[in-house]
Amino acid sequence: MNTSIIICTYNEEKTIFGVVAACCKHNPDAEVIVVDDGSTDATRETLETLAEHYEFDYLKLPENHGKSYAMAYGAEYATGEVILFFNADVADVRKEHFDALLEPIYNQEADMVLGCPNNFTIDYRFNPYQSMTSQKVMLKKDLMPIMNDIREIRFGVESYIALFYQTAGKRVRYVALNGLSVKQGLKKIEAHGGEKENDDVEIAHALLTNIDLITKRLENNLQKTQNYTQSSITSVQFELNKRMKMLKDRVNKIQLASVRNSFHEAI
Repeated sequence: MNTSIIICTYNEEKTIFGVVAACCKHNPDAEVIVVDDGSTDATRETLETLAEHYEFDYLKLPENHGKSYAMAYGAEYATGEVILFFNADVADVRKEHFDALLEPIYNQEADMVLGCPNNFTIDYRFNPYQSMTSQKVMLKKDLMPIMNDIREIRFGVESYIALFYQTAGKRVRYVALNGLSVKQGLKKIEAHGGEKENDDVEIAHALLTNIDLITKRLENNLQKTQNYTQSSITSVQFELNKRMKMLKDRVNKIQLASVRNSFHEAI
């Protein structure tokens, strides 16, 4: 499968060089796309320097539209069957991070893979809306039906995508990206006293504006439960009928043997 790696960036001059270089170095056959969402710092100059060493596509938006718009812009531009979104504010990117994200898709073991830095994994069966990781992989054909929604949603795009995939009954897998560090996340903690509150606001926004998706997901889960229950009952009934037939056949054999013995004794 052909892969397109999309890096959306806004004023990430301190980390963008290392992220794009790692994406190009560890994925020589992939299409690497950088969507600059109207940066006002030295991001452009940094990428121009990097372009002397690596080949990638640089898409510069004239003004800031928000991450969701940049994601849709990059995905529509991409030519690969597989789309990998990689965050621009991370460091210590290694080859095994890409392997962990891409292999479940290549091996058809998952429809979407979410990568969580530093062993921070989430079981979405218990908390399906805590999906704030920006490292994600999916097939482009699965993403196209919601491209307009992604472009316009602006806030809560990470949660929205996860909700859509779960609603559609897609296979979602979380993988640990050991050693990957989030530089921008550290800034948020220092500036705001912790980023969890910001995450909760984004999740809440995604939930409140996508009630129909949540309702559909609950209906699907209920249907799965009903189907599982019905399947279990059917299996029990089948096994019971089989055992009853075996018992009946055994009783008939015993009765037949008894009749034969009585007949021989009478003779």
